[in-house]
Amino acid sequence: MNKHFLWIVISIFCFQYAECQKPAYEYPFQNPALSVEQRAADLVSRLTLDEKIAQMLNSTPAIERLKIPPYDWWNECLHGVARTEYKVTVYPQAIAMAAGWDVNAIRQMGDYTSDEGRAIYNLSQAKGDYRIYHGLTYWTPNINIFRDPRWGRGQETYGEDPFLTSMMGKNFVEGLQGSDKTYLKAAGCAKHYAVHSGPEPLRHKFDVSVSNYDLWDTYLPAFKQLVTSKVAGVMCAYNAFEGQPCCGSDKLMIDILRKDWGFQGYVTSDCGAIENFYQSHKTHPDAPSASADAVFHGTDVDCGREAYLGLKQAVQDGLIPENQIDVSLRRLFEIRFRLGMFDPADKAPFSRIDSTTLEAKTHKDLSLKMSRQAIVLLKNDGTLPVKKENLKKIAVLGPNINNPEVQLGNYNGFPSRIITPLDGLRDELGKQVQIYADTVTGYYSETPSSFAATLKKIKDVDLIIYVGGISPRIEGEEMRIKAPGFLGGDRTSILLPQVQTDLLKALKSTGKPVIFVMMTGSAIAVPWEAQNVNAIVNSWYDGEFAGKAIADVIFGNYNPSGRLPVTFYASDSDLPAFDDYHMTNRTYKYFTGKALYPFGYGLSYTQFAYSWGVQPKNEYTPDETIECSLKVKNTGTRDGDEVAQVYIKYPQTGTVLPLKELRYFERKTIAKGAGEEIKVSIPVAQFAKWDESAGNLQIPRGVYSIFAGGSSEDEAVQSTFEIK
Repeated sequence: MNKHFLWIVISIFCFQYAECQKPAYEYPFQNPALSVEQRAADLVSRLTLDEKIAQMLNSTPAIERLKIPPYDWWNECLHGVARTEYKVTVYPQAIAMAAGWDVNAIRQMGDYTSDEGRAIYNLSQAKGDYRIYHGLTYWTPNINIFRDPRWGRGQETYGEDPFLTSMMGKNFVEGLQGSDKTYLKAAGCAKHYAVHSGPEPLRHKFDVSVSNYDLWDTYLPAFKQLVTSKVAGVMCAYNAFEGQPCCGSDKLMIDILRKDWGFQGYVTSDCGAIENFYQSHKTHPDAPSASADAVFHGTDVDCGREAYLGLKQAVQDGLIPENQIDVSLRRLFEIRFRLGMFDPADKAPFSRIDSTTLEAKTHKDLSLKMSRQAIVLLKNDGTLPVKKENLKKIAVLGPNINNPEVQLGNYNGFPSRIITPLDGLRDELGKQVQIYADTVTGYYSETPSSFAATLKKIKDVDLIIYVGGISPRIEGEEMRIKAPGFLGGDRTSILLPQVQTDLLKALKSTGKPVIFVMMTGSAIAVPWEAQNVNAIVNSWYDGEFAGKAIADVIFGNYNPSGRLPVTFYASDSDLPAFDDYHMTNRTYKYFTGKALYPFGYGLSYTQFAYSWGVQPKNEYTPDETIECSLKVKNTGTRDGDEVAQVYIKYPQTGTVLPLKELRYFERKTIAKGAGEEIKVSIPVAQFAKWDESAGNLQIPRGVYSIFAGGSSEDEAVQSTFEIK
């Protein structure tokens, strides 16, 4: 056999072997070697109009002829994977995580949450379980601004400040979606776009109109941050904006989201929002016209009641061409390809995550850490931390002492065990201390007729711990509740319900030390309590480990370090009308009154002193970055965490500008007697505000102040500079 013939035989064998090893793809969209854009375009080209429309509902049917399984786009993971039958790690509610001011922790929380979500998805796929809440497209985070403490859904947000919200949301999404260059571990979704924060009973018909200044200063920065950070999805809101439903808004959906910000991801409606076009907003006559307009505006998924089934009639009537529907379909399938839904396990790296990740120890450890970080010590006259050796008997009273669902907030999953405040105190004190426990009253309705009997039973206690506040069952999303101080999920008064204040007054009359633990998703006005009880511990809806975290703070196992992500006002009279979306006299940035507890506030069991390391320069140009540093020293007797906050004061030239504005923050653990240097970097471009005369964002020129400290009212160090 000559060499030439042998080479031919070997070549034929190698070619045939290579062909046998190639995966057989019936269609190009099945080939992982192609780009997601190519695959999506190929798949969409093979669909009938009926199939296309069905794929634009949140619950999509299978396309069996193309081997496409069913898929439901609707899933939630606000603070851990929500609403499945699996036991999962439950972290503190979003507002509580914001009180931790820890971007690293929330990024890790997003990472761990998508691990658990992937495990559930993989288990569900193996069983052929395609139900709602088992997918990988999470409609989280809620980055609306908590502009008014009466809004029941404010608990789902990261508070009232656009910068804090932006940083928390950005880091959560980065953790959730992962860092793989090809695949998403999960898909985040920024909601509710935009200018949305109650009132809940009006959300389906409310038409919001705000100044361009407020739009760009308050309502859009967090969305811009997440879009430019490559969040996969956006949810458009129920309400209308300037006469158009948000999901059909020229300004929001086309001009800003797609053109200005260049958003390439998918948009889902809030659930039932397209029906609102013709049922409550009355901007459209019927489902075909509403669905056509929503698709033209880039709303790709209709969540809820299947208004998009009207798209077939819309195409037949010439209201929308089929190729416009294809635009949405390509976006939707690009997301599914990026999630690896149609790829073999050896190609999609996250398909191997299994059930061992559910409630993993590292996840639960992080949940406890974040629960501790979230607790804000509002008042302490020296009663805290309590020395256990001085106690023989204590009273643990109030409606939240042993109510597990309260600490889970809303949009939540369910862990294997929930440690309530009563559980945590019992675990901490053991059998050495007797505990008398009683709820005494509900949240708002009971009369004080039983107070005398309670006081008689606790006359010999050494300490009273009252665990009150409110509940996610009376503040939340569009709820059927009408009670003193509450309506439809919102609050009509921010005062602590009167029955609780009355009970606290009775407890104070005993002469015993009274510690008030407040569980809430929003700011509560407690003017009497601030003056009269010994300590106030704000623990929010603090997740599965809330009870342990509370006990750790009360008995000094953990030095409290939470900081308020919202202003705690003193009374209802401090608030403008709830349905007024203008920011005048709202939030710490524009409030001209005296807050009961200011934004960024929180006490510690130690003290911190600030000085400049490197001071800012005297002058900056618009394209520069302020580079300076702070020296923070722990001057107290305990190790602790400090949240260093840096604020800017704008030149007050008569135009509307913030009184002050958070522009940098960092959480640091500092040992007693030690110091840390915190390097601060603030691009001057961040100071741009809407200039009505110019019709765009401009950086105000003039003399600025920069200050830093432990809250928005702590000007521990201060300097000035000029922008020319």
